[in-house]
Amino acid sequence: MTPLWTAQEVAAATGGSASADFAANGVAFDSREVGPGDLFVALKGDATDGHRFVAQAFAQGAAGAIVSQPVDGPHVLVADTSAALDVLGAASRARTAATIVGVTGSVGKTSVKEALFAALDRSAPGAVHRSLKSYNNHVGVPLSLARMPRETRFAVFEMGMNHAGELAALTRLVRPHVAIVTAIALAHGAFFADEAAIAEAKSEIFEGLEPAGTAITPYDSPHRERLIAAARAHAGQITTFGRDPAADIYAGETIRLARGTFVSARLRAARLSFTLAPPGEHWVSNALAILAAVEVAGGDLALAGLALAELEGLAGRGRRLTVVAGDGEALLIDESYNANPASMRATLAVLGQEKAARRIAILGGMRELGPDEARHHAELAGPVMAAGVGAALLVGNEMAALAAALEGRLDLVHVPDAAAASAAAKSMVAPGDVILVKGSNSFGLASVVAALAGVEG
Repeated sequence: MTPLWTAQEVAAATGGSASADFAANGVAFDSREVGPGDLFVALKGDATDGHRFVAQAFAQGAAGAIVSQPVDGPHVLVADTSAALDVLGAASRARTAATIVGVTGSVGKTSVKEALFAALDRSAPGAVHRSLKSYNNHVGVPLSLARMPRETRFAVFEMGMNHAGELAALTRLVRPHVAIVTAIALAHGAFFADEAAIAEAKSEIFEGLEPAGTAITPYDSPHRERLIAAARAHAGQITTFGRDPAADIYAGETIRLARGTFVSARLRAARLSFTLAPPGEHWVSNALAILAAVEVAGGDLALAGLALAELEGLAGRGRRLTVVAGDGEALLIDESYNANPASMRATLAVLGQEKAARRIAILGGMRELGPDEARHHAELAGPVMAAGVGAALLVGNEMAALAAALEGRLDLVHVPDAAAASAAAKSMVAPGDVILVKGSNSFGLASVVAALAGVEG
């Protein structure tokens, strides 16, 4: 098998000098993730210096390292390891013949990235690459590029931001042939004046489009014209998706099923009827964006439809678990990875559609919402009640406003942190319940999911 990187290739790409020959089949900057044959990049950060872990990386089987000071073991010596990772990612992008898709948005970008990977992998099994985890920032994107195998046919890269200008730098590194904006919502609102400013920042993804590239944008968004105007300056083609028949990619008939949704979609050059496994209106929108990208990229639409029918929820992003509840069982919906007002409303709506003896909402605070934080939390009272929630467990100081809005309307517990929530949750759950766990990742509600699933510690 052709190696991912040789010492000579790394040195040529980074302008560094190789101490010895080596061949690497992976790249990592977290020493805990290093496996046999990997290239370890010793990054210097505010909290720690990766050079402290070079010996550990070699002990775990690293083939070589990129360092800015001499070390024992095969390495490429460079002036700046962060800059070296950037140029290694750029070199990987320059040598590939793959069709590249970039994904951003206020909500749904990781889910769309993973589902698009699954859809394209049906067309080219084993020849599709994507960002792992949520590696979508100034370090994760070049790492994901550097990990791209030479033989890749399709690649999907997630790109995120919380300040203007960040996405522009990432997309110019990725240089996508297809750029998707999933949706615009109030996320990272503390750093932007309003949603329009967020839309402007998200539209930066189009700046890196390859000549004649395609921009895929949500038609139903109130920021549609702003996104289209931004795309027009860089895209050879603009494709919109949504529930409005005026959208290029349009979902006509949708029927809620016992598991998922039946969707009949009109694409640019085809019609496709398929079953979408993940529930919720937001997933219909995600599926349309995914199919738009598959069509543009030249993937097999029928096989993509099969992939959407078999999608499983990701940990923290819609995974469903059956958990022990007293002398019976309960359904746990794990949305613990992140939260903003739009995603809270969407997942509460999904909870409301579930048949249950009782619906329980375990909700953590939403971070980075700016000066209107209390109002945004209080306004969740309507969606909570509309979902038919019988009991709510609220976590964190941010949830005080929602606790006040719900007082006396349902069974309510408000606790300061995830540890207290874990203890309270286990005593609340009864057979036949459906439990939604959702909050900003910094609240650590994944530990509540683990406690309910019986896998804590």
